[in-house]
Amino acid sequence: MSRRSIPTRIFPTIFSSGLTDMGHGIRILGIDPGSQVTGIGVIDVDVDRASVVHWEAIKVGRQQHHGRLQTIFDAVGALVKAYQPKEIAIERVFMHRNPDSALKLGQARAAALCATFESGASVHEYAARQVKQSVAGYGAADKAQVQHMVRLLLNMDGAVQEDAADALAIALCHAHLRRASDMIKQAANR
Repeated sequence: MSRRSIPTRIFPTIFSSGLTDMGHGIRILGIDPGSQVTGIGVIDVDVDRASVVHWEAIKVGRQQHHGRLQTIFDAVGALVKAYQPKEIAIERVFMHRNPDSALKLGQARAAALCATFESGASVHEYAARQVKQSVAGYGAADKAQVQHMVRLLLNMDGAVQEDAADALAIALCHAHLRRASDMIKQAANR
């Protein structure tokens, strides 16, 4: 399910100054963990442009829970080896009403994270509300709004599976916040 790379301008007020090491380009892997479907989004960011490298939804099927975790671990590990991201952004687990669901989600998240450790890439966590705020401008945006903004920001044609769109949104959130943090650090050093 690789999609063509389409450079696009993202948040020009933040990304247009040319500050930071992003001028050398960076590959970010976004992960939206799930015990049924884990979304994956890989983007390249260079100064004020982001392009989609790959997106997909890892569907675990009707396996026992330990088999699902193994599928997530294997698939994420293979993607990390194939795309070699320098940084990884993953959604932080939020509390569910059902403790069993929260536990399974935490385990799926752990399986995805453990698959990235050999790469040496730095890992960054973001709350769902923070991702929505960064990408859609509203912390309580619904999935359709996030999908729309991801397609708009990354200049993507056609529909994007919602878990993959969430993963791309997580990667974009990291790129935005990383950039803002770098700009603040550079301004403080002046």
